[in-house]
Formats: sequence, structure tokens, C-alpha cells
Amino acid sequence: MTPKPTPNRWRYAVAGLIMQLCLGVIYSWSVFRGPLATLHGWSKSDTIAPYRYSLLFFTFGMIAAGLWQDRKGPRLVGSVGGILLGAGCLLAAFIGDTKTGLIFSYGVVAGVGVGFAYVTPIATCIKWFPDKRGFIVGLSVMGFGVGSLIFAPLLEALMGHDPSQLSVTIPRTFLIMSGIFFVCVVGAAQFYEIPPPGWKPAGWNPPAGTVGAKVEYPPAEMLRTPQFYMLWLTFFFGTSVGLTAIGEATPIIQELAKRDAVMSGGAALGIMSVCNGLGRLGWGSLSDKTGRNIATVLMCCVSMVACVFFLRGPETFWQALIGLCLAGFGYGGYLALMPSFTADYFGPKNVGANYGIVFSAWGLCGFIVPGYFAGIMDKAKQAGSLAAGYNEVYFTLAGLAAIGAILAYAARRPRAFL
Repeated sequence: MTPKPTPNRWRYAVAGLIMQLCLGVIYSWSVFRGPLATLHGWSKSDTIAPYRYSLLFFTFGMIAAGLWQDRKGPRLVGSVGGILLGAGCLLAAFIGDTKTGLIFSYGVVAGVGVGFAYVTPIATCIKWFPDKRGFIVGLSVMGFGVGSLIFAPLLEALMGHDPSQLSVTIPRTFLIMSGIFFVCVVGAAQFYEIPPPGWKPAGWNPPAGTVGAKVEYPPAEMLRTPQFYMLWLTFFFGTSVGLTAIGEATPIIQELAKRDAVMSGGAALGIMSVCNGLGRLGWGSLSDKTGRNIATVLMCCVSMVACVFFLRGPETFWQALIGLCLAGFGYGGYLALMPSFTADYFGPKNVGANYGIVFSAWGLCGFIVPGYFAGIMDKAKQAGSLAAGYNEVYFTLAGLAAIGAILAYAARRPRAFL
């Protein structure tokens, strides 16, 4: 019997990129914040709440999906993720006129859907591309970062700028999003499959540096290593700048655009998303050459420089845009390097489950940090001292990025005796 030919592995990278472009809508949430505040009179803390919950439940979904897809395969899990994401947006069209309804529909249901779908192309591509993990994960998740380039202007156009029409255009926008996700995310998932046992690229052998290291760690064993906690904390502290900047991007840009009138908030968020996407591909590729540790330290340094542009508050449109682009560029690398770190340290076999657990750092950071700093900015605004609020927020964020750099520099692969 003639053996089944091995398919071209790049098809999985293309399918993953398409799926991640859709999932990247989560980074466009700040486009909704102004219209929701105008329509309902909600505060900054209110309008960022669905974003925070979507990141948290994204993480819960990813942990569950990672465990499930390692057993059942990426096609089923990715399809369920697309169905949940579409269903969450559909629900938001009908119950999204209250904070509780929007948190449940977009934050919980859609957030879980993003988590289910997000892990599948990463785990699939890592297994098909052991020879270039940093690059291929960066390429796969680049779509997630660049998604705002498509969705931010689209959502802005769908909602429009007429306050009297927002009660109609916001639900309609969620309906259109629902249809896109049902078709594109579920459709892309149908292309996924895992390589046959023992498969490896022609002419490739595992690097010599892995000798003496334990090759595969199931989740329970991974949790007993100090390296897991170092990676987890690096992820938490390192992404704090980017997640906060993404959540605040459109409100900052819209306020400055009123004065400078350079471009819309959605267009600026799209430019930031390009930097986010390029960061994923660029840092991932660089890490294949310099090592993950050095690349992560450099990413933390870029994030600290980004904070400088927000101290005392950005005074010009271009100052804000440069700061946001640097924050996005530095932040994007974590979404490429952390799956590669996880596969390097704990093996590719259980990477879906293991990275889902490591990814909980991102979800908790996204839930805690932007909300905490939004509260600081609300208080500063009420006190009439926004400059002091910006100082407190971005000095603290720069400090968190510095801690991430120290941890990343110190991390080393687990050895066999662990």
C-alpha cells in the first residue's frame, strides 16, 4: 500500500495566519470605548471591563483547549473556538446594551472562543516546524497582532460618528462580526492536522544543546520546575506595558486627534497593530539566531523606552503614536517567544497544554493591570491632574518591564535532574 504523502507544511502556517487575523479583533476593543461611553455614559473603568474579561476568559479557554487539542487534535478545537467567538458577538448584538450583558457575551463567551481557537495554530505549527520555531510562531501569531489593521477601521466605519445612531450601529456591528467569525475562523480550522509520529523535516536533527535535558514534560511535571515560574513572571511583567497601551490607545488618540486632526483613532490603532505584528515576526526570527533570552531582554528594553513617551501624558499626536508603536512592537514579541520558550524548555509533545498554562500569565496581566491603571487615570482626571496619573502609571509599567528583563536573562533550560 502506497503511504500517504506528507502535505506541504506551509499550508498550516497560511491557515493559522488567516485564523489569527480574525482573532486579532480582540485588540480592537478600544474602538468601542468612545461610542459606548457616548451612548451609555459609562466611565473609563466601565468601558474597559469587557476587554479585561475577554483577556481573562481567553486564558481560561486556552488552558482548556490546550489540554483538549493535545488529545483530540486542532481541527475540532479550532472549530469550537470559532463557533463560540461568533456566538459571543451574536449575543452582544442583543444583550450588549448593559455592562453585565456585554461582559458575558463579548468578555466571557467570545473570550473563551478566542482562547480555544488561538492555541490550535500555534501548537500545530510548532510540531510541523521544529527547525524554525521562533520564526513560524511569530508568523502564525503575526495575524493576531495585525488584526486591528483590518478590524479597527472597519469597526469604526460600521459604528459611524453620529451619536444618535449608535443604538443601532453598535448592535449591527456585532452582528457583522459574528458572521465573519463563523465563516472564517471555523473555515480555517478545517485545514489543520498534526504530523505523523516520528516526522521531522528532511535533513534536520534536534540541536546538540538539548543533550542532558529532559525532552518532554507533561503539565504536572512542568509545574514542578522553577523555569515555569520564571517564564510565567517574565510573561506577566513583560506584557504589562503593551496590554495597557492597547486598552488605552483609541481614547488617547481620539483626544489628541481633536486638536491635531492627523488621522482617526481606528487608523492609528491599525498602525500600532502593524508594529505589533512585525514585532511577533521580527523578534521570533531574531530569537532563532540570538537565543530567546537575549531577544526577550531587548523586548523589555523597547517597552521601557515606550513608557518614556507617556510620562506626564503625550502632548502631541505623533508623540502618542510613536509611544504606542514602540509598546506594540516590544509587546508583540512575547506572543511569539513564549510558545517557543515553552516548546524549547518542556518539549513539543504537550505544548498545547503547557503553553495554555504559561499563557495564564498574559490573561491575568490583561485582567488586572489595565483595569488597575484605568482606575488610577479616572482618579487623576477627577483630581484635575492627568499628568500625575500618567507619571504613576508609566513609571510603574517601566519598572515591571525591567523586572521581566532580569527574569528573562536568568532563565535557563531545565536539566535532567529536575
